[in-house]
Amino acid sequence: MPVPLLPVPPLVTLQDVSVTQGGQVVLSDLNFRLLPGEAWLLTGPNGGGKSSFLGLLRGDLSPMSGTRRYTLEGQERASAVRARRLFPLVSPMQEAWFLTRDWVQNVQDVLLAGLEGEMLNVGEPDAAALKRLTEVVALTALEGLLERDFRTLSHGQRRRVLLARSLMPGPAALLLDEFTDGLSVSARAELKVVLEAVAAQGVAVVLATHRPDEAPDLPWKRLEVGGGTVSERPPSFPVAVQAALPITLAPQAALPVAPVLPAPTGAGPLVTLEGVSVYRNGSHALGPLDWVWREGEHWLLTGENGAGKSTLARLVAGEFHPALGGRLTRHFLKRDLLSERRRHIGVVGAELTIRQRRDWTGQQIISSAFTGSEGFAADLNSVQTAQVRAVAEHLGVSDLLARPADALSQGQLGRLLLARAVVHRPRLLILDEALNFLDTEAQRQVFALLPPLMEAGTHLLVIAHRPQDAPPGLTHHLHLTGGRRQQGVAVTPEI
Repeated sequence: MPVPLLPVPPLVTLQDVSVTQGGQVVLSDLNFRLLPGEAWLLTGPNGGGKSSFLGLLRGDLSPMSGTRRYTLEGQERASAVRARRLFPLVSPMQEAWFLTRDWVQNVQDVLLAGLEGEMLNVGEPDAAALKRLTEVVALTALEGLLERDFRTLSHGQRRRVLLARSLMPGPAALLLDEFTDGLSVSARAELKVVLEAVAAQGVAVVLATHRPDEAPDLPWKRLEVGGGTVSERPPSFPVAVQAALPITLAPQAALPVAPVLPAPTGAGPLVTLEGVSVYRNGSHALGPLDWVWREGEHWLLTGENGAGKSTLARLVAGEFHPALGGRLTRHFLKRDLLSERRRHIGVVGAELTIRQRRDWTGQQIISSAFTGSEGFAADLNSVQTAQVRAVAEHLGVSDLLARPADALSQGQLGRLLLARAVVHRPRLLILDEALNFLDTEAQRQVFALLPPLMEAGTHLLVIAHRPQDAPPGLTHHLHLTGGRRQQGVAVTPEI
């Protein structure tokens, strides 16, 4: 007579749970169970509560009311202490923590700290830790990065490291917050395979995303999170055909190639790079590179993670400087001072997001554009106040002007930083993966905002890994490989 199978206890059970943040209820009356090996896809608008839900599962947030119970390593418990180790989270906030530390942590240190669920590695690893390190590094292809300072990695490389870190303790569940944003096509394909292999071992996966088509091929269940409530929905596409879904974008080398388009008649240079190289903490990041950005040109910048795209963007913006022997000229500035660059160049990127003062309100974040400062916002005159209100209304953030940044979602903060980048109508606008973390409506609002700016004289440099993230009107295409340009590549109507 066959022995009946015992029901598998859930890893975590939420019963009638409500959560507050910053004095506001962000989740209410939740009932949810996460079973071993399940795959859940969290979707919903910016500010809907997806990141808060992940924090609740992991134990970073505590219930204001209701009960939360864990069954981990065969024991039922109310404490979330063990869950913080066995439910590792990969998120923009975690990435920001490592980037804002003043001490050097190489990739190996970041991984070893993850073995015990800590943020810092303070001891010498034993044989078991080194064995696990070797296994995870091989699985995630990090062999060439172990000695690199985490802060010098590209956004996509950092995501790969944080995924590897999350695998170090042998997790019961992986919690992933907008994991595919910032990853190149090849990186997404490679890490999909890693996540599918991990899930096949019985690890539960919970992925919050605005891009469900980029999710790994798992038997997803779907939760819609919005307005403080969570409801189960059918998957966005049939589970049975997920494996047949195409990768969103062909490999970058396969982008349409055409002769470089001629500059408009009489167009003068805006920015010129001559033999420019950039090194970050002793690591080569860009160049040598010769490049001219002329009036009337709007550029798409592509390349694999680590190719030097963000380094080039930050170089143009004045955050980095050329190594000895290279020359960068910003022809559109009468005085090439930091304050002038910040007044005339609008920037949106991961590093800017991380540097924002979290005690600032949305009004202060946008207003700081007029002073060219990231730490000071002067009183505005009536014209500037009207500009702030107009761009806030267009991007749907008027209700965020009085709220502090530490109470906002990553997508809400991203909208504010977009407003900051354009409110002073800059001569150059650099959008480094600017659609990351934005919901569909926010992406539409961004695209609607750009044409009037371009007509008024703003020039775009857009970094994107997906063709749908490149706005209409781009005229030129620069593709980087290993910090150098791929010759003879230009934007064509197909992109």
